[in-house]
Amino acid sequence: MLRWLIGILILANLVAFGAVRGAFGPLPSSGPREPAHLNRQVRPEMLRVEPLSSADAADQAVVGGPAPSPVVRASTLGQ
Repeated sequence: MLRWLIGILILANLVAFGAVRGAFGPLPSSGPREPAHLNRQVRPEMLRVEPLSSADAADQAVVGGPAPSPVVRASTLGQ
């Protein structure tokens, strides 16, 4: 019984791997999802992208940086 289950799981993994690699055609998410999105924008010329200043960047979280040490005070318990 367990051999059949392992065999079915291996087969399911191979089918999933083939689907992800494109064996059954392109994935639905590989194409544009909203092709007319840019045409429906209201005043797209008002959109501006600016880099963060150093003052604004200080508020941003650092991904992968060291975790800050907690502000916890430890003391011995009295009995």
